[in-house]
Amino acid sequence: MRVEPVLPGGRCPEWVWYTAYGSNTQLDRLAAYIKGGCPPGAARRYPGCRDPAMPAVSIPVELAGAMYFATRSPVWGGGRAFYDPRVSGRVLARAHLVTAEQFADIAAQEMYREPGSDLDLTEALIRGRAVLGEGRYETLVCAGQVDRLPVLTFTAPWSMDEVEWVPPAPAYVRLLASGLLAAGGWDRETVASYLAACPGFRPPLP
Repeated sequence: MRVEPVLPGGRCPEWVWYTAYGSNTQLDRLAAYIKGGCPPGAARRYPGCRDPAMPAVSIPVELAGAMYFATRSPVWGGGRAFYDPRVSGRVLARAHLVTAEQFADIAAQEMYREPGSDLDLTEALIRGRAVLGEGRYETLVCAGQVDRLPVLTFTAPWSMDEVEWVPPAPAYVRLLASGLLAAGGWDRETVASYLAACPGFRPPLP
């Protein structure tokens, strides 16, 4: 699905496209953030959203920018996926249609905050970016619109070249690949080539 690269402005609709490019491309993992619980392979239990309904629909989308692997996940033992919209390239992602309230609760859990408070999306919808903190997923990004609804995600406040790249664990890569394949927009070869080309995928040469 093509993302229209036009920002919505100050209009904050009831529904948004939460656009996952990492582990939440996989619906089973996303379910822990929405319904609550401990996803397979994780050591952390998530409280879930105020509204536990799963996404009304999920679609494959491509974002302008780059995905890269950095920092180190205590769950997976390797690098995490991050999104840099200021770099030339494309990012394969899966957009989930959720309420703005659900997006706020999902974002809170990724930021290690308690869900239950709505987010002021105004700055992200007007400027395309809102830095809420210095943490790894505390920067909101609006990449445009699909069907006149905002395409929203979160990433780190730093740029791709300001952090050391860290290779992801094989289990993490398999999760990302399965989520992207389940989205239905790309075949195995495309997904495999895309992930292998993401900065940080391979260890640096000695």
